[in-house]
Amino acid sequence: MAGVRPPAAGLRATTLALVTLVAATACDRRPERAAGEGPYADRVADAVPRIEKSTGLKFKTPPKVETRSRDEVRQFLERTFAESQGAKDLLAKSAVYKRLGLIPDTLDVRKLYLDLLTEQIIGFYDPKTKVLYVVDGAPPEQAGFIIGHELVHALQDQYFDLDSLQRVQGDDDRVMAAQAVMEGQAVYEQIASAIGEGNVAERLPGGWDRIRQEIRERQGSMPVFAGAPTLVQETLIFPYLSGAEFMRRFKSRRPGEAPYADMPRSTEQILHEAAYFGPRRDAPLRVALPPLTGAKTVYENGLGEFETRLLLFEHLRDQNGAIRGAAGWGGDRFALVDTPRGQGLLWATAWDSPFEAAEFTDLLGQAVERRYGVSRTSATPGGGEGAGARSFEAAGRRVSVTAGEANGRPVVVLSDLPAGAAVGPLDIGRVRVE
Repeated sequence: MAGVRPPAAGLRATTLALVTLVAATACDRRPERAAGEGPYADRVADAVPRIEKSTGLKFKTPPKVETRSRDEVRQFLERTFAESQGAKDLLAKSAVYKRLGLIPDTLDVRKLYLDLLTEQIIGFYDPKTKVLYVVDGAPPEQAGFIIGHELVHALQDQYFDLDSLQRVQGDDDRVMAAQAVMEGQAVYEQIASAIGEGNVAERLPGGWDRIRQEIRERQGSMPVFAGAPTLVQETLIFPYLSGAEFMRRFKSRRPGEAPYADMPRSTEQILHEAAYFGPRRDAPLRVALPPLTGAKTVYENGLGEFETRLLLFEHLRDQNGAIRGAAGWGGDRFALVDTPRGQGLLWATAWDSPFEAAEFTDLLGQAVERRYGVSRTSATPGGGEGAGARSFEAAGRRVSVTAGEANGRPVVVLSDLPAGAAVGPLDIGRVRVE
């Protein structure tokens, strides 16, 4: 989940839909029966030199390959969920998404992700054991492709500490960007090694857009995925497809280099070519909320541009508007807070320009109005919540969207608190942006 990043993200579990679609276009040339020592030994031996050639990196030691039953994989996932930092953050992060209306209030997120990974997984590389696991009974063409994909992760692990992604706390947007590099490289290099030299996007019929479309069309074959909220679906797909597009740009602009020493720091840098590759890199701003009165902060993190885009789309159902409204994101920070009347959420976003902040303020205001079914808002001319605040009370909540400035930067604040909670107003002027 790195948006809703899977607590077991360290497993690098490749989604079945993506593997099936890409394998169909990438012409798996490997034999169906394993030969030599261990399961799938011939496939590993065939894939290793092609992956080394495509990446420009040499395996220090090819990983061992073992098979596991689907029940064993489920048990392994459950153990990993219990141990990972993502799992520890899961309850709080899901409370934030519920507060934003991104997932249903009744959703058991932990169970959903276990079910999703169990449904989709056919193989994974475990950086702790340094073993590549393949699920028993996986179709030969899928098993062959997944081995190539996970071999890239094994190679990454020899040059970059994959487990370090699980130890990052309080910056899920940065983790998601790093995961996009890792999954995107695995997708890109596995396809490149399978189809040979040339532009991967040009040699895939329809490119990444066609793959994304076919994933949507084939959701019916994966009932758990098909029934998952948009947020969950999109954050699972993002690292593979948007990450592969990032790696296409990286290999074009920096041939012969690996991205590990200069990783992108935000999903903005994954989404926008100029944000990472431009003459002046668009680094994310650090946003810090001021101390609160009448409330206790229980969890802090950020959404990033990609999840901000998903938030707008969830409530407005306007893809172009959501993309436009999230563009110009500079940084953000939210705090999930406890009050005597229940939980609340405070979210401050910093923007690249006043124009982009104004556009986001308008769209975010529309989004929260639709979420709560409010047809009109009241304009607050001034006072504690800031000039031009749009505020209302509905469904037992006191909600406001406020625009202002902090440290010379345009800032927009969403406040969603229980009605009657004695929480002091968030002073935008005391938000730190640097």
